[in-house]
Amino acid sequence: METSSSSSSSSSSCMKWSCENGYQPHVLAVDDNLVDRKLVEKLLKNSSCKVTTAENGVSALEFLGLLDEHNQHTNFERSNEWQQRSKVNMIITDYCMPGMSGYELLKKIKRSSKMKEVPVVVVSSENVPTRINKCLEEGAEMFMLKPLKQSDVVKLKCQFMN
Repeated sequence: METSSSSSSSSSSCMKWSCENGYQPHVLAVDDNLVDRKLVEKLLKNSSCKVTTAENGVSALEFLGLLDEHNQHTNFERSNEWQQRSKVNMIITDYCMPGMSGYELLKKIKRSSKMKEVPVVVVSSENVPTRINKCLEEGAEMFMLKPLKQSDVVKLKCQFMN
């Protein structure tokens, strides 16, 4: 798991407002594919976001503090620092991942009392209408097709994180 941030500015009025006020939204990006994960991380950093990446659903749940402690052990301490790190403004997850799909991750997040209000965006390289509808019905704010572009990230930031 990696956390990084950037303070670059952008010409978008939404982005400019965020930078001028020192507000840096925190996004958790979940994708099993390293190239896709790095691309999303770079796009988010270019949009002045703090980014934490996770390579699978279990790592994302661990970071968010949503793992069942009877079945899984977390590596994060239950402290104020841990609570600050786990506060995210948005989660972007790939749909198709081994072990736990992005859809399963979405369901766990939306059923959590402490994370259900956090916007979740599901991304996929496959345009499957039934998959898209299923995610939106379960509470995803948006379903986007890969590869994401900078304009997609700007749209997400303006719509869900300001």
